[in-house]
Amino acid sequence: MNQEFLFELLSTASPSGAEMEIQHKWMEYVKEFADEMKTDNAGNAIGVLNPNAEYKVLLAGHCDEIGFMVKKIDQDGFIRVEKLGGISHKPAIGMKVTILGTHGTLTGVFGVNAEHHGGAKEFNFEDLYIDCGATSKEEIEKYVQIGDLAVYKREVEHLLNDRISGRGLDNRTGSFIVAEVLRKLAKRNPKVGVYAVSTVNEETNMGGAYFAGAGIQPTMAIACDVTFSSDYPGIDARKHTEVNLGDGPVLAKGAPINIKINQLLEKAAKKLDLNLQYELTPRMTGTDADKLRLTGYGVPISLVSLPLRYMHAPVETVSLKDMQEEIDLLVEMIAELTGEESVNPLSK
Repeated sequence: MNQEFLFELLSTASPSGAEMEIQHKWMEYVKEFADEMKTDNAGNAIGVLNPNAEYKVLLAGHCDEIGFMVKKIDQDGFIRVEKLGGISHKPAIGMKVTILGTHGTLTGVFGVNAEHHGGAKEFNFEDLYIDCGATSKEEIEKYVQIGDLAVYKREVEHLLNDRISGRGLDNRTGSFIVAEVLRKLAKRNPKVGVYAVSTVNEETNMGGAYFAGAGIQPTMAIACDVTFSSDYPGIDARKHTEVNLGDGPVLAKGAPINIKINQLLEKAAKKLDLNLQYELTPRMTGTDADKLRLTGYGVPISLVSLPLRYMHAPVETVSLKDMQEEIDLLVEMIAELTGEESVNPLSK
């Protein structure tokens, strides 16, 4: 596993709707082993093996992260923001941000009225503002305009037991995983077409997944995302399936998930003597898989997820061991495909 490339992706700002920089880095890496490189008008980056094969497997990992949108600049130069994706205001106090301004990049800090100055103990998203040190609206507007995007200014960190923590592991880890799967498959000469897609916009509208599915029209698609672990204090064990960091990748089960694809993944896991965990998605998965499934004539889908703690916080935490095992699982499953496998649940 190329950790240097992983950390390069995780250090690149990629707020939903402005993924261009990370996509260029992804393509620069993948072009070294892909048979073909493609993009589309959504901004997806696509690396392909065996582009002429009729049987096509699409792997989707979204590269966008949650963040903030500039919605107002007051006369004193303070910036108010809107949510970009499912981001909470609660971790914001004490955090720095990088504003990707139209006319330049700025560092700012989140502020809110101090409690001992009459500020409320509980505050809302609308109470937040960004302080860049400016003294006027005119000064800020030299760098920033309405609609510009911002992300937390936080780098990835190594923790104990081969774990890492940082912002936006949801789901730049998935974008990394699909690239690594393609790299390893290139050495195994798969018999099927493989389309690794670093998708955009998952955190806001999943439009990238729709463009990818509609454009590629795959035989099957596997979304590579993250899912909630349940192995830290405060989790109500009655409400959640058991998912632990370090215990392996997670397969989804439920109505949207194609049983045949899951069986192929389970067969590969057994061959590798690799432990799998499971989550339930009875109606929807809440990932790119939902949009992929409903493109064209319909696409059979599966979802393979990385266990993650502290979802959508600036300290999301995952296990590198789980990541490597997910890569190994997908490589083994796809490398063993002959191109004759049926994904029709009624076939024998």
